[in-house]
Amino acid sequence: MKNILIASTSTLHGGDYLEYLLPKLSLHFLNCKTILFIPYARSGGVSHEEYTSKVALAFAKINKTIKGIHEFEDAAEAIQNAEGIFTGGGNTFLLVSQLYKNKIMTVLADTVKKGTPYLGTSAGSNICGLTMQTTNDMPIIYPPSFQTLGLIPFNLNPHYLDADEQSKHMGETRETRIKEFHAFNAIPVLGLREGSWLDVKGEKITLRGNLSARLFRQNQDPEELESGTDLSFIK
Repeated sequence: MKNILIASTSTLHGGDYLEYLLPKLSLHFLNCKTILFIPYARSGGVSHEEYTSKVALAFAKINKTIKGIHEFEDAAEAIQNAEGIFTGGGNTFLLVSQLYKNKIMTVLADTVKKGTPYLGTSAGSNICGLTMQTTNDMPIIYPPSFQTLGLIPFNLNPHYLDADEQSKHMGETRETRIKEFHAFNAIPVLGLREGSWLDVKGEKITLRGNLSARLFRQNQDPEELESGTDLSFIK
């Protein structure tokens, strides 16, 4: 049975890395002593080792050990043998490229679908949808495919922001970009605001956190969904 947490972000304003999620993570990874971390999304001069160390400091607060996937000779075997898995944020194009390069996109999907506890934040959440096409990230590298893990039957837009009516900025809003996606694609898109996450147990998907989320469907008006809503109806 799938056991997945899909969070919009790793860090809330004024808080430490993963701080707001730690009580939930303590339960989510209850039976895990060691968690496999996938740091592939990080670029811009931050090494896999540095990123993994940052994650390890956060998980040490709930007495969990972190092991980076780059420390293993066989990435696929590391995933299959993992007690729990966390994919962090960064650039989704880079993350997807690395998952395909290391031939582990399918392995990761199959392993999580079989019940290995999984946490994704930001880019690590983006890949839980059917495709990565509703990411906010710059296309710094060209992945061989936009298809991702397919752990949920829709796409995500993490870090979703509502339009600021008082702003003088005239650029596209997140809503505009999602509507552009729907000009060519029928996949539903959930705008996941900061501090919100999806709790996936088997085929049941529940919105959690203190904020609502915004559901976009092709040729339909956006719909606000309150925290606690069962999202299993989204297909």
